[in-house]
Amino acid sequence: MFMLSQVLGLGEEWRGGDVKKYAGGGQKVNLLKNALEKYKRDDSRLIMFTDSYDVVFTAGEDIIRDRFSKFEARVVFSAEGFCWPDSSLKDKYPPVKGSEKRFLNSGGFIGYAKELYEIVHYSSLNDDGDDQGYYTMIYLDRALRGKWNIKLDTRSEIFQNLNGALGDITLKYIGNHSYLYNIVTGTSPIVIHGNGPIKVEFNRLANYLADGWTTTSGCLSCKEDTISLEGIKTQDYPTVLVGLFLEQPTPFIREFFQHIAALNYPKNKIDMYIHNKEEFHRGDVTRFVSEHGTEYNSVTQISPSDNIGEAMGRNWALEECVKKSCQYFFSVDAVAQLTDVDVLKALIQQNRSIIAPMLTRPGKLWSNFWGALSNKGYYARSEDYMDIVEEKKIGLWNVPFVTNTYLAQGHIIRSLRNAYTNNQDLDPDMSFCQNARDLGYFMYVTNQKHYGHLVNPDNFETSHLFNDMYNMFENPTDWESKYIHPNYSATLQKGTEIEQPCPDVYWFPIVSETFCDEFVATMEASGKWSNGGHSDPRLAGGYENVPTVDVHMNQVGFERHWLHFLATYVRPVQESVFTGYFHNPPHAIMNFIVRYKPDEQASLRPHHDSSTYTINIALNSPGVDFEGGGCRFIRYNCSITSPRKGWMFMHPGRLTHYHEGLTTTKGTRYIMVSFVDP
Repeated sequence: MFMLSQVLGLGEEWRGGDVKKYAGGGQKVNLLKNALEKYKRDDSRLIMFTDSYDVVFTAGEDIIRDRFSKFEARVVFSAEGFCWPDSSLKDKYPPVKGSEKRFLNSGGFIGYAKELYEIVHYSSLNDDGDDQGYYTMIYLDRALRGKWNIKLDTRSEIFQNLNGALGDITLKYIGNHSYLYNIVTGTSPIVIHGNGPIKVEFNRLANYLADGWTTTSGCLSCKEDTISLEGIKTQDYPTVLVGLFLEQPTPFIREFFQHIAALNYPKNKIDMYIHNKEEFHRGDVTRFVSEHGTEYNSVTQISPSDNIGEAMGRNWALEECVKKSCQYFFSVDAVAQLTDVDVLKALIQQNRSIIAPMLTRPGKLWSNFWGALSNKGYYARSEDYMDIVEEKKIGLWNVPFVTNTYLAQGHIIRSLRNAYTNNQDLDPDMSFCQNARDLGYFMYVTNQKHYGHLVNPDNFETSHLFNDMYNMFENPTDWESKYIHPNYSATLQKGTEIEQPCPDVYWFPIVSETFCDEFVATMEASGKWSNGGHSDPRLAGGYENVPTVDVHMNQVGFERHWLHFLATYVRPVQESVFTGYFHNPPHAIMNFIVRYKPDEQASLRPHHDSSTYTINIALNSPGVDFEGGGCRFIRYNCSITSPRKGWMFMHPGRLTHYHEGLTTTKGTRYIMVSFVDP
């Protein structure tokens, strides 16, 4: 029978040396000596010994017994392709037909208790001596090898050592079962050992092994070792230090803070730490603290004038966590838009040492984790990276690097002090993750839900009055969320009937109130309004037949953005209402904002537009910002006098829709006009 599972050395000081750098591990032999003492005369008890932190079992006792019996041996050691720690012993090994994996590896072996007891007591070994060298010298002694009937598992029937063998193996699935298959030997080993310097790849494989993830059942390991916050009283929630890091000018920062404030977690259980390196964001931080600071248990701010760099600012967050005895540390960079209000609770409940919610730049493969590392410790794409990022595989993934947003359990923070500067040749986040890996802390990323996304801060222009408005191309998802009307998408749904306040005049929501307000403020701040006269040097001919007081888009650097707006948001509606007319992309030379007010230009005489069709967006509200105004289509004697802010009129330009601008009697009216396909 098998000995019950026992972890040797748990809680004891490790005295076996640094086996990552040089031979050692003799303490393992001495631990086994003590454990076998009570079985020293038992010649029927089968015992398996393996390393622990880098081993996965893919089958149970019965299959292991069956595989072992076929060796007709009393002891079987695992085998590998490296003669280590003494390569000069290579020629002393017995030849093995058809296999280069013929050298003993001490990370896994199985045998009868009596023989194993005699083997570990054969000679003395210091704790910092070499365990693999110890067993190797016994195996290479023909007499001892014969005495104890020792064999090597050169075909990986039971043991698979992965170092040097990654090209030999592949993952396979049978129903809900996942296993490793050795394509060289045709075997499916049971004990998978990530020996040597391939821990990252081993951890990736371990995501799938032991039925952790299968093609039919998905992530079975996602529900293992979890905890629940359901039913817990607010005062009993764990404490969290939330670290917010603003390390570069970042778009949509107000939305970032809104998402942080909206997290569904008791604020009196949160200590807030803010490291802001950018003077550009001082006002954003001040606004957030002013609006929400008193809701948190405490708020600590590091401002640009403190002159604390990113790495040290992050280290200070860890110190703050230790000082406050926080139970969790939640690190969030300003590029992370956490749209799932329950993300913090979800990460806590997953109960992992370090875990990140998967965040990507929308439509891109850029994410907040790496699936693999290069030989120099930098980014490398793992075999399953794209499947995870594109959510073709959903689950919980052991990865070597996380950044931008992650949760760490408080009990490991003390050992991670100064992790961000531990390796000053690396970026702070890379140094942190290297330190975590060296300490044996697993890092995970979960894509079980959509938790949010990353914004792209590259090429972020900060010279405008409203910089986000100009960030259309770099971050289209965030731009649309902020500036497109929340009901716009309903206009495009099949079967939606678009309003027609006048014949062939279509009326629908398109931009948000935020867009309207910022757009108007931008034009007013520019001060580039025309004088409303016929002479207009901005035009090719220098003459405007139907002049207005206006600002052209190219005068404020928004022409390219507006043409993209026409192609992306106007064209789909145009094609649905003006059946049979397609022009992609729409072409428009005249794109301008018009200002009407009684003491400047209150109305516009009847005219045709020089366009195939015209769009007209109301940028403020009648009865609130102005009185009077509107548009009258003369041929149909149809007037629209109550335009809705953020809504667009779309109507044919030439011939049929002769129209005029009705008189604005009070206040100031603003509209955005484009003559499309002139």
